[in-house]
Amino acid sequence: MKAGFFLLSVALFLNACSGSQKIASNNGFAVLPKPTSSEAVATFAGGCFWAMQESLFQLKGVNTVISGYAGGSTVDPTYAEVSMQNTGHAESVQVYYNPQVISYEELLRAFFFAHNPTELNRQGPDVGPEYRSIAFYRNPQELKSIYKVMSKMQAEKDYNGQFVTEAEQFGVFYPAESSHQDYYERNPWDPYIRSVSRPKVLHVRAEMPQLIKAEYLK
Repeated sequence: MKAGFFLLSVALFLNACSGSQKIASNNGFAVLPKPTSSEAVATFAGGCFWAMQESLFQLKGVNTVISGYAGGSTVDPTYAEVSMQNTGHAESVQVYYNPQVISYEELLRAFFFAHNPTELNRQGPDVGPEYRSIAFYRNPQELKSIYKVMSKMQAEKDYNGQFVTEAEQFGVFYPAESSHQDYYERNPWDPYIRSVSRPKVLHVRAEMPQLIKAEYLK
């Protein structure tokens, strides 16, 4: 569980503003959008979803990123249940993107730059299986791409050590509570965002500047 979240919950409630994605809400949870005819969908888990959501939303061709839970067995899990480590789920994001603008392999590279894929069941100060690294695939071509990109980045030595990212067939993605959506954007003052999340977001920006939306480069 990320330190300080519940201490900040009152401030979050009082200061919440609509995120740039305008994610719909129902009974306190985000609502998954229906993909348009021009969109593809990808799902990743790589540590805290606050950072991963912002890291991938800043990419050209990415229209929506929803924070949520995947990889486990509990139906409609809550943040508290996932944090107790008995659901099997990992904090995840679901990405709605235009494959004519950004490819699945480019998304994979951004995903790997947005966290440390060599850390097993943790990301920095966040420890536990809910922070494990997973690339969910929906078809054989995506599975092939996952291994292709991992092998290439390992050969390029983007990180020290071997990748421990799991390649897992996609099953179900459960959207997280609305309070977790666009948390990075709405809470730049949060010490966790400043010290842990922001370096991840900036790492993607530095490694893939050609794919960053213009408004993020101002």
